[in-house]
Amino acid sequence: MAPNKALLVPVVALAAWTFVMWFWMYATRLPAIRAARMALDPNAPRGDQMATLPPRVRWKADNYNHLFEQPTLFYAVGVVVALVDEAARGPSFYLAWAYVLLRVAHSLLQSLVNKIEVRFVLFALSSLVLLVLTVRALILLLG
Repeated sequence: MAPNKALLVPVVALAAWTFVMWFWMYATRLPAIRAARMALDPNAPRGDQMATLPPRVRWKADNYNHLFEQPTLFYAVGVVVALVDEAARGPSFYLAWAYVLLRVAHSLLQSLVNKIEVRFVLFALSSLVLLVLTVRALILLLG
């Protein structure tokens, strides 16, 4: 069975978004380090030096790190669904895109204003979407 390429698009889209956040993180972090005249110390405890940067700079790095947490489950489940779900525009397709859009919204919110209560709602919604997609993958695999 050939993979469902339509279901791989949101998987690659989230990977691409991670690189957008990577560029944004360094586009703000490097100038902030220069402005602070920070001498990077490899012996400083992890994160101590970066914690001295302004919050708006740190938020991008925090989000970049978050994109290597729960989204790794999405990548695995997304590939499984692409291999076993034959419906090009079925529920899995829309669930995958919903997850990606919620994660992008979470990234933008955290990076720009960092309202934790709203971030939590976006995170919870994306988690529920991923849970449904995971259950769907399991049903498709066992069915």
